[in-house]
Amino acid sequence: MNWEFIVLILYFVAMLGIGILFFFRSKNTSDKDYFLGGKTMGPWVTAMSAQASDMSAWLLMGLPGSILAFGLGQVWIGIGLAIGTALNWILIARRLRRFSQAANDSITLPQYLSNRFATKSKTLQIVCAIVFLVCFTLYVASAFVAGANVFTSMFDIDKSLAMLIFAVILIIYTFLGGYKAVCWTDFFQGILMLIAVLTVPIIIVLTKDLDFSVLNTAVTSADGTTYEFVKSVFAAPATEIASGLAWGLGYFGMPHILVRFMAIKKPSMVKKSATVAIIWVVLALGAVIAIAIFGRVMIGEALLADGKQSMVFVQLARDLFPAAVSGVLLSAIIAASMSTADSQLLVASSSFTSDIYKPLLRKNASDKETLWVGRAVVLIVAIVAYFIASSKSEGAQAIMNLVENAWAGFGSAFGSVVILSVFWRRFTYKGALAGVIVGALVDVLWFVFLAGPTGIYELIPGFACSMIAAVVVTLLDKAPSEEITAIFDEATSPCEE
Repeated sequence: MNWEFIVLILYFVAMLGIGILFFFRSKNTSDKDYFLGGKTMGPWVTAMSAQASDMSAWLLMGLPGSILAFGLGQVWIGIGLAIGTALNWILIARRLRRFSQAANDSITLPQYLSNRFATKSKTLQIVCAIVFLVCFTLYVASAFVAGANVFTSMFDIDKSLAMLIFAVILIIYTFLGGYKAVCWTDFFQGILMLIAVLTVPIIIVLTKDLDFSVLNTAVTSADGTTYEFVKSVFAAPATEIASGLAWGLGYFGMPHILVRFMAIKKPSMVKKSATVAIIWVVLALGAVIAIAIFGRVMIGEALLADGKQSMVFVQLARDLFPAAVSGVLLSAIIAASMSTADSQLLVASSSFTSDIYKPLLRKNASDKETLWVGRAVVLIVAIVAYFIASSKSEGAQAIMNLVENAWAGFGSAFGSVVILSVFWRRFTYKGALAGVIVGALVDVLWFVFLAGPTGIYELIPGFACSMIAAVVVTLLDKAPSEEITAIFDEATSPCEE
């Protein structure tokens, strides 16, 4: 009896059950209920769903695989993410919740950025929606790659079929249940992910006597690549350190995380959510780093020889635990993939329906029509992501590349604009539009022409140029009207929450 298979089936049934439950409980819902849960989510669900949707399968495959192969220089990505997570919750979360409420109760990030400046122009919403669709499709593709890798490692099935199974289950519960289903599945998936990454290194410490001198030995793979383990975090090149820390900047522009801030029930709940989220990310990242180091010592030579460094967590789980337990732990990778992909599918869908379809194509569309169009977009984005994922190579690098591209795109386009929108009273619509467009363009151009020669992650110049463009254009623009400053004053005024 294949206990791993049974555990995985039970996990899938549970996820589908949540989607079906919320479909029948909310079948007469409005678009705000479907896309933002009616702004009724509590602090624990908000925190756990935000972190689960943040840390995709990259956490359990891409990052540990990179550290195992290249050493502790890769840890700077984790450090950057931990810092970015903390700053995003501390500086942005509460303010964005209040600003989105003051800005005509906005339900999407593009809608918020337009309502924040009390404009009837749809240009910014359209630009944002286009960036969303492109970047989220890449992000969902990375989740499909990771999900398929787990399937094929557990069962002898074709990779394309594995992706199809993963996609169908993901689509069903996102399609049916909307934001509440996504948040509640992410809540349980976040708990599962944390338990899984903590369990493996704890058991290794308690039961294994490791020889860390193995880290001094370089490993050559079958294709002739030599992997030397960098044993010092500070031995990494300056460009690698800067790029790792730059990942933290991306948080300020991540729509699938920012929407969690907008959906929390009360601004006063943010403090508790922030505490939970920061503890979660520090524990999870620390455990993953330990998994990578222990994996290099225990099974690194075999994995690197076959180019399977991304499977370090999978292999350790199987080596250390009986099948029923390893099935639960491996479900955490599926959970990581799904918890990110479902959020991104929903945000991409909400952006298209709220920022393009309803205001431009069908101004009189009913709530029911809008919901079904949104569900159709979920399906379309998932299908496109499936084909992108099918064309990519396997392994940690394929996952890392897709995530890096999408992360940089969001951070460059929206990071500086979101920060300025909640802190700068003088900020104008034209400044926000310039920031989004310049950030997105610089990100793409840098990636295509300069990322390779310079070794500098495109998020750094993208974010910087976006900030400069937003500030310069705002200062050249006329001062915002009283209506716009009134929104800022309402969102920042002391009040009962």
